[in-house]
Amino acid sequence: MTGSADPGRPPRAVIAVPPHLREQLFAPATWTRLTRAVVPLVLDRPGDRAALAAVLTDAEILVTGWGAARLDAELLATAPRLRLVAHTGGAVSPYVTPEVYDRGVRVTQAGAAMARPVAEVALAFTLALLHRVHRFDHALRAGEPWEAAEDVPDRHQILGCPIGVIGASRTGRAYIALARALGAEVRVADPYLDQAGADALGVRLSTLDELLAASRITAVHAPALPETHHLLGARELALMPDGAGLVNTARSWLVDEAALLGELRTGRIDAALDVYDTEPLPVAHPLRALPNVLLTPHRAAATVEGRYALGDSTVAEIERHLGGAPLRHAVGRAALERVE
Repeated sequence: MTGSADPGRPPRAVIAVPPHLREQLFAPATWTRLTRAVVPLVLDRPGDRAALAAVLTDAEILVTGWGAARLDAELLATAPRLRLVAHTGGAVSPYVTPEVYDRGVRVTQAGAAMARPVAEVALAFTLALLHRVHRFDHALRAGEPWEAAEDVPDRHQILGCPIGVIGASRTGRAYIALARALGAEVRVADPYLDQAGADALGVRLSTLDELLAASRITAVHAPALPETHHLLGARELALMPDGAGLVNTARSWLVDEAALLGELRTGRIDAALDVYDTEPLPVAHPLRALPNVLLTPHRAAATVEGRYALGDSTVAEIERHLGGAPLRHAVGRAALERVE
């Protein structure tokens, strides 16, 4: 179902996004577009179920952001006009339930807008690991003598570098394009990528084991699904060559953190991580003390431009919905299987 539920009245849209995040997501021009398309019902405390229920009564569209209450059967009962849920992030499983789909409500998300900034961080991680920037930085900040700080494993250029990408996702494809533009030789392990798709990306299809054994840098870009839990365990990590590096800007779900920590403690491999089993990462966590690890606090997608792109994508989907056009980023019931 597309268009307004009642063509004779302006559509109402609940904006269940806290004030600080609204400012980051919706540039002034984007907010103006939104207010031209709908009557916004702004909810400053999106996690307040009672407040959300009160405004949903009159709403045809619900815009969700991080921290929004989950739209279960009880909340849906208060939203008889609801036709579209537009999530300003990627995974919808924390906010949408099967009952939403049972009701015929359409669901869309803005995850595609995250691909570029996350891919750029993954590329920055790749270059840092190849050139051992993290090891130099750690040694100098720790007060090691200059000669000792210089003593790191061999460094490499990205030109001609064998890089493995696990998952030809949107972010994986964006990373592949960046890495190949700098001259990397890329192979991909993805059960859903066929030879024609690999040829189009300019990559070599590979099994996971072959990829791990052949890559100087392995970048993880697979989705967090039940079948990808601890995709990289002790056996898989042991396949990585000495001096190799692991980049994970996807989900810690994909890597057995204990097994990774064991490998990193030997100093045999390096890693650059933006995601962890426990977030915030505890101050006393052993990852923080390792000189062969580069850490960032799960902020890979959070650029100014990236956040604005999320808002722009969300408003564009609302405009398409109201205009009767196909949604570009609709997600079906299978999206609920993604683990967050």
